[in-house]
Amino acid sequence: MSIPEVSALLSHTDSLFRYGMALSRNVAAAEDLVQETILRALSAKRPPEPGSNHKSWLFTILRNIWLNELRKGRWISQSLDAEPGEAALDTPAATDGDPHRHYISKLEVSQVRDAIQQLPTEFREIVMLREYEDLSYQEIAEFLKCPVGTVMSRLARARSRLRTILSAQQATASR
Repeated sequence: MSIPEVSALLSHTDSLFRYGMALSRNVAAAEDLVQETILRALSAKRPPEPGSNHKSWLFTILRNIWLNELRKGRWISQSLDAEPGEAALDTPAATDGDPHRHYISKLEVSQVRDAIQQLPTEFREIVMLREYEDLSYQEIAEFLKCPVGTVMSRLARARSRLRTILSAQQATASR
């Protein structure tokens, strides 16, 4: 691979890490997944054609590694063990410098992250791919090897479950 191709692969490490976290819910496992993905991509006999979707190719490699490790019984999804501020989803939206707004924003991000972690893997994965990696329905369908309608219905069910989880959290907090 040429230097620009390697650079293009490495530009996706943050996205790969977020996806690895969504699948494994474990920082060390996500880091291992990213490392193994990059190694396999660099040693691939048939890398993607120039101009093709490298990100989707890398996500496919990462997902296949994760599935293989699950089949072997090496990794079991665990609770999120990232330190606050370490996970990619911990970064709150920019605020205007108001400490209260910053606190509320950070609290909301934390609640959403926790709610996403409570979803089953198939829903957690689809939310991450659509909402955080900004893949289109078509790209997700190709990646997961399922119809676009399945992607849309899973995403709708995932969002519905998130609303339920977040509503329950708000009800508990207001008591």
